[in-house]
Order: sequence, then structure tokens, then C-alpha cells
Amino acid sequence: MTTAEVVRLDLSGRTALVTGAGSGIGRACAVRLAAAGAQVIAVDVDEPAAKEVATAVGGRAVAADLSDPDAVDGLDADVDVLVNNAGLQFVAPLPEFPADRFRHLQAVMLEAPFRLVRRALPHMYDRGWGRVVNISSVHGLIASPYKAAYVAAKHGLEGLSKVVALEGAGRGVTSNCIDPAFVRTPLVDRQIADQAALHGIPESEVVETIMLERAAIKRLVEPEEVAELAAYLCTPAAGLITGASIPIDGGWTAH
Repeated sequence: MTTAEVVRLDLSGRTALVTGAGSGIGRACAVRLAAAGAQVIAVDVDEPAAKEVATAVGGRAVAADLSDPDAVDGLDADVDVLVNNAGLQFVAPLPEFPADRFRHLQAVMLEAPFRLVRRALPHMYDRGWGRVVNISSVHGLIASPYKAAYVAAKHGLEGLSKVVALEGAGRGVTSNCIDPAFVRTPLVDRQIADQAALHGIPESEVVETIMLERAAIKRLVEPEEVAELAAYLCTPAAGLITGASIPIDGGWTAH
């Protein structure tokens, strides 16, 4: 499926930082924001992937492990658009969930966005304009078993986003969460094998019987669909949309 660009957006003279830009949603956001004229800083733990995206969009690549606070604090945060997208998953029942993996997911998906936004806001305030787009998940709104760290981090990101929205109000800064269901990304591809093992079913059955079981529309979300909503949130027409959590979930959270 190809998602056409339908949002008219001009980010000429703006700088956008996208974490997890090497693939999936992050790559789609980097491509879309660059197409709108933004200078993109593509951040990813995978240096070759970050460089490939940066080359494709005429941006700048930065390799960084977002679980390392010093690496996060070393990033250039004087940006106008901040897309907190980097994420990872670990699936296990709670009694068997490794504490170090829980901490790791919080560091990447909650502490890193906090560290980035606290440093980006002064620049946004000075310019009187800024957009913080947090790529959350339906699991920022609801829970599923075996995903304690991911669900906790995404719920925390939702709360952080709302605080940023309240503090940025009146200063030209908005902050929102986009909440996709399962997106066709490498992260989801890796989950298929994990879910198959946990539930004792073939991998071929995981997408429909597990991932899309609660969705009304039975297909995966495309990364470009998420990126197009992110683009809309950067337009003047979206200036009053702040503190929101916007699902792209095929009706999952309508249950």
C-alpha cells in the first residue's frame, strides 16, 4: 500500500530531529518532514541505517544509543520539530520479566524523550513555534499481557506529552501522541516470532489471531500513514491540537 502525501506543509527553515529514524515509522517521518522542507537530523542506534536515511533526505545522521543518558544529552536539541519515535519491545510474563530489560525500555522510550524535550523547549520558546510529536501506541492507552515494560513506557510518554502541552501553551508549542496499532515495521516483524512462541501457534497465524484480533479493520498500519498524521500536526491548521492522543488503530480502542 502506498500512502500519498495529502497534507500541505512547508517547514522551510525548520529543523526536525527524529529518533529511531533508521527504519519503520521513524524513517517515514524523516522522509516526510524533509519533503516539506525541514532539515532533518536522523538519529538511530544503527549508524549505517541513520546514514542511509540522512543521505536519502539530504539531512544529517547521528548514531546514538538512547539508553545512554550522556549520548542523549549530547544530541543537538536546538530543533523546531521533535519526533520521539525510537522504541523496542520485550515480551515475557511478569514473573519472568528481567528487571534490566524493564529499565532499558524505560530509558529509551520515556527518559530519552524527557531529556530531549527539556532541552528542545527553550529553542522552541525563543522562536515562538515548536512541534513535539510522540510516537506512542495503542499500548499507551490500553494494555496487553506480557508487555509490562512497553506498556509502562508508553503510558508514561502519554503523560509526559500532556505536561509538555500544558507548559507550551501560549508559547506556540504543541505536543501530541500518535497511537498506532501494529505497524508494518521491523519491530513488529520481530514480535511475530515471540508471540508465536508465547501462544503456541504458527507465526502465520499471529498477525490475524493475535495482533489484529481486536481491530475492526484487519490490516497492519503503514509507516507512511503515521508520518502523514505527524505532518498534519505540524501545520497551522493543527495549532489547537495539543495534549491529544490520536489513535491510528483500525478501531481497536473503540472496543
